[in-house]
Amino acid sequence: MPRLLTAAAALLAALSTTTPLAGQTAPRRPVPYPVTVDRSFERALESGTRSTTGAPGPKYWQQWTDYTITASLDPEAKRIDGTVRMVYHNRSPRALPFLVIQLLQNVHAEGAVRNRPTEVTGGMELKRVVANGTELTEARQGAIGGGYLSFGTVAQVRLPQGLQSGDSAVLEIDFGFNIPQEGIGGRMGWNDDNFFYLAYWYPQMAVFDDVVGWQTDQFLGQAEFYMGYGSYDVTLDLPEGWVAWGTGTLPNPSAVLAAPIVERMRRAERSDTVVHLITPADFGPGKATAPTSTGRLSWRFVADSVRDVAYSVSRESLWDAARTPVGDRNGDGTADYAMVNSIWRESAPRWQHAWRYAQHAIDFLSRWTGFPYPYPHMTSVEGGGIMGGGMEYPMMTLIGDYNQASDTGLYGVHAHELAHMWVPMIVGNDERRYAWMDEGTTSFNTSAAMNEFYPGQRWELGNYSGYIQITRTDLEGEIMRLSDYQYNGAAYGTASYSKPATLLWTLRGLLGEEVFLKAYRTFIQRWAYKHPKPWDLFNTFNDVSGQNLDWFWRTWYYETWTLDQSIANVKLERGGTRIVVTDLGLAPMPVRLTLTLTDGNTMQAEIPVDRWLEGARTADIVVKTPSAVTKVEIDADQWFPDANRDNNVWERR
Repeated sequence: MPRLLTAAAALLAALSTTTPLAGQTAPRRPVPYPVTVDRSFERALESGTRSTTGAPGPKYWQQWTDYTITASLDPEAKRIDGTVRMVYHNRSPRALPFLVIQLLQNVHAEGAVRNRPTEVTGGMELKRVVANGTELTEARQGAIGGGYLSFGTVAQVRLPQGLQSGDSAVLEIDFGFNIPQEGIGGRMGWNDDNFFYLAYWYPQMAVFDDVVGWQTDQFLGQAEFYMGYGSYDVTLDLPEGWVAWGTGTLPNPSAVLAAPIVERMRRAERSDTVVHLITPADFGPGKATAPTSTGRLSWRFVADSVRDVAYSVSRESLWDAARTPVGDRNGDGTADYAMVNSIWRESAPRWQHAWRYAQHAIDFLSRWTGFPYPYPHMTSVEGGGIMGGGMEYPMMTLIGDYNQASDTGLYGVHAHELAHMWVPMIVGNDERRYAWMDEGTTSFNTSAAMNEFYPGQRWELGNYSGYIQITRTDLEGEIMRLSDYQYNGAAYGTASYSKPATLLWTLRGLLGEEVFLKAYRTFIQRWAYKHPKPWDLFNTFNDVSGQNLDWFWRTWYYETWTLDQSIANVKLERGGTRIVVTDLGLAPMPVRLTLTLTDGNTMQAEIPVDRWLEGARTADIVVKTPSAVTKVEIDADQWFPDANRDNNVWERR
């Protein structure tokens, strides 16, 4: 949690006294004090890897890993075995005496620490670990010397010689595990003996960044992931008749797909309408897949500048595809396209329109974020029985069948999971600690996409109402509380999804469309393929807007204060109409007033937030109007999350 400075705490105590202001009978309110940051972030500012503008500092650095993975799937045994070779490049200024890898499948090991029920399968087996050509043995906890040591979902690899700045180390690990049916909290697994989704399935380098160093937080099942960027060359050995889709591209699709399927793929890459690449008539060896004499095929995928890889493997899934515009990627003035794939089973008929949902979402989000979708494809996979909602991976998403929901619901989950391609896939935040940075942003983007796809409704109000509900309870936790340490499930959901999404909408209303979008898009551009922390977001908005918004960040992200502005009185005076507003909550915000006149016209007036930042509980404003006022309403456009709108309207009787 952020470090509370002694002086700031004293200031809060001073401003929380009950001494009334002149002419004011209500006690003084608490006033938000300046944003405080972790000492580790302060050190990054001092070292020049971060900046107070929110942009990466002049000395920003980031690690990189080149992965080569070969693995074999046994569908009958429901097991995968393989080898990963990792070339880890130390671009930091520090020498590293050891490396840290993630073993996320160990959440399924006997005795693993978890915060939700999980199938026990034994976790990840490390059969051989080699560092720079030296085979390592497993060490006992507390032992000194070389070797590797696993503890929960992370492992420490002690190098025979330390890794100096600017050098690289090579790790080779033989691994295997029994595939859980609903693995990693329902984010991977298998269903009906004809479908597998492989995610978080290989030993992966943990993130070593300029703020935290090695991020070794355990994966407990709920708060998600923090991953570094790299290149991947992956080969999956599968039985014939099984088709694979995944992160990256197939350099030689003809080696694994039947010739008619490859021809349809080429057509889909140029088509704005759906092409059915695999139908029920194509299921089986020699139909969907290329002929083979061995009974197995090697599927090779390559990807660059991604933070992870995931794969869907099926022998009875339909494949629909089309292209979608993504904008001008390289600035040459021509439109670029990506391919959208929809992989679904006949048991999920609502998915027949899924290709169109992905097509629109990728197109819209490229325009909305100002950052064209950078990958060659986006593939949506129906995984009913594994996944009820949806889960994101680079270029991939796993989504439930949604047969009991609605087309609106299926579009919404597509828009949400595809919006994750921007955060955290491109903007690589730490989901394990600050889930709100990607989930809240993505929920905000989802509402914007739905407003265009289903016009005439304000879909952002769903997040608004979700947040308001928890304000009527004692269940809420602060957004800046580490995600795995929220008080309860409701607090986690609110702090990660609905409240931060609502606050981006609030910022849009506070700053105006033009300034907001400029700041929002600047943050994405600045931190594409990098690792931002919350203060980088705060500082970017401060920088681009030209305003010190610390009062906003402190109020809404560090506290659980609520907004409740109320019209106390409206009376006619010489020179105009006096409107008196009482602030019954703790969260300070400007008061946006809409006045309706007897002639039917409306006028706008505003009480600045500065009045509340002075510690006031009431404020008034005199508005000169050409005719009498018949109605006054606070925040008529519902930009701000007022917890009680019943007291926001005054009407002349």
